[in-house]
This record gives sequence, C-alpha cells and structure tokens, in this order.
Amino acid sequence: MKKLDLLTIGRSSIDLYSQDIGADFIDIKGFNAFVGGSPLNIAVCAGRLGLDVALLTGVGEDKTGDFILNFLQKEKIVTDYIPRIPGARTSAVILGIEPPDRFPLVFYRDNCADIQVSMDHVAAADIGQFKVVQVSGNAMSKEPSRSAIFYAVEQGYDKDVPVILDIDFRADQWTDIRSFGLMIRAILPKVTIAIGTEEEVLAATLQDINDVVIEHQQVSAPKVKGNLEASVKQILNAGVKVLIVKKGAKGVTIYAAENEPQDVPGYPVEVLNVLGAGDAFAGGFIYGFVQGWSIPKACRLGNACGALVVQRPGCANDMPTLQEVMQLIEDRGGLTD
Repeated sequence: MKKLDLLTIGRSSIDLYSQDIGADFIDIKGFNAFVGGSPLNIAVCAGRLGLDVALLTGVGEDKTGDFILNFLQKEKIVTDYIPRIPGARTSAVILGIEPPDRFPLVFYRDNCADIQVSMDHVAAADIGQFKVVQVSGNAMSKEPSRSAIFYAVEQGYDKDVPVILDIDFRADQWTDIRSFGLMIRAILPKVTIAIGTEEEVLAATLQDINDVVIEHQQVSAPKVKGNLEASVKQILNAGVKVLIVKKGAKGVTIYAAENEPQDVPGYPVEVLNVLGAGDAFAGGFIYGFVQGWSIPKACRLGNACGALVVQRPGCANDMPTLQEVMQLIEDRGGLTD
C-alpha cells in the first residue's frame, strides 16, 4: 500500500476575519468566512505544494462542520479520519485585522468537536501508513485530545514515522498555562522536530504565570518573559532531535544538540495579516523534509511560504502553490542548500 505523505492532527475551525482592514474591532461591519486551525492550515499548505495529506480533527454534526469538510475535499485533503462528534460544536474564531501589529482574536471552543478526538480515532487513522505525522501542542489542553496526541506521538515513534510538533501555544485554552510546558516537555523525547516561535519556546519552559502577558486580545501572540537560550537548552535536553525557532521576517534559527545554531534568513515583505504565517512555514518545511532536503533548505522554502501568506488576509484559504513559492524564491536569489 502506498504511504501518504503527511497526517496532521489537532484543531479546526471556521474563521471569521474582519472585512474592514485597519478598523478597531468594535467598528467592524462585516466578516469573511474562511477555515483555520493550525493543523488544518498546515495540511492545506502542504497539499497545495504537492503532498498527499490527511487531516485528523473533529467537527460537529452541524453546518459549520459541513463548511470545513467541503473546503478540505475541494483541496483534495483526505477527510476519511475526521469524525463527526455528536453533541459537540465545530470550533469558531473571530479575528480583527489591524496591520502591522494588532490582530485581536476570539476563540469559541466551549464543547468543541476537535478536542473530542480520541485514541480510537488515532488508531483508526493508522499512523504507520504516513511518511510524517504532525501534532499540535494546543490539542493537549484537554482530554480526550491530550491522550490522543500522546498516543499518536508514541505510535509514530514506535513505527519509525517522524513526528513534527508545532508547539502552538494558545494561553487562553489552558486552565493553568504552566501545564502547557509540562505536556510539551513530556512528549519531546519521542518528537523528531519541534517548531515554535520564540514566545512559544519560552512558554514551553514557563515557571511563573505572570511571565505571560496578552495585549489587545492577541491570544495567538502573547508576550512571554524568560531566557530564550536557557529555554532552548532545556527543550533540547528533553530529547527532541531538532528545534526550529521562528523569528518572523528574520527567518528561523535551527538548534540541534550537537551542532552550533544555524540561522536561515527570511523574506521581508509588507505584512497584512500575520496569522497563518507560522503554519505556512510548517507546511513548506514539511514539504521539503518529505522530499529529503536538508533542514536549512526546507526552512528556506518554509520561510518563503510564510512571506507569501502574511501578505494575504486569510490562512488556509490563502496558502500558496509550489509555483508561487518558487517564483518568490527565484526573485530573491534562488533556493540554496
């Protein structure tokens, strides 16, 4: 049986994004309906680049679930492993867009369907049939999804399927934000590559809840105090092979236990909406990883994907094609190893 390239696991949502770019949230007159959720965004990006991708999430028995599934099917994402969860609601997100640095966001995740994904759903997906599995840190905020992620990571490890963790810190989804780091550090020994922003790396080693500050309701981009160098060292010591730290327009830095840190430059562009950029990076990086590229080369492709998405209003809906990404890279000097 032919292996599929990628399985992503975690949240999905209908995303309602402000049509009034630059307006204060209280002055928004209308919203565009997109789809989102980090694992869904990553799946769509990797799929548009050319990978055979499946998504494991949960949706409700509602029209919002129909909306998401219809989009995924049009994108040729395998939806066979997505359960409809009786009694639960498909997630929703509302976002204001105030470039360059304010993107207030409201999650609607009470009784959400994707947090009901269970170990049985993971077993049905059969991790061994994929070349790579990607999991989301936010999916460990509650049971049964938490155990599903632990089980998926364990299955990947046992079946020699590389596991890529998107650290994915969403502070308002955790009863105690320090438990976020406990969950992340607990799975790192069986993770191949971890990806996160500087703030997410700090959150993964957080000891004091007062070190996290959310301004302008930007729950996807909190300010997190701490010592980045010490946090990176702690994460590597926990057992992950590679840590990739995203730094926006500056690109990324690659950390590995026995190597010097390596910076991979980004592609500075004018920003419209930062949400989705990190997911685009992950989708592009995973594409290169599946092709057998070096980590730095795959990061260059990921950086280009992120640069394209920040210039667009949506997330999954605005993920680039391989042709668009390669054109940007060629315009900026080519893809070197």
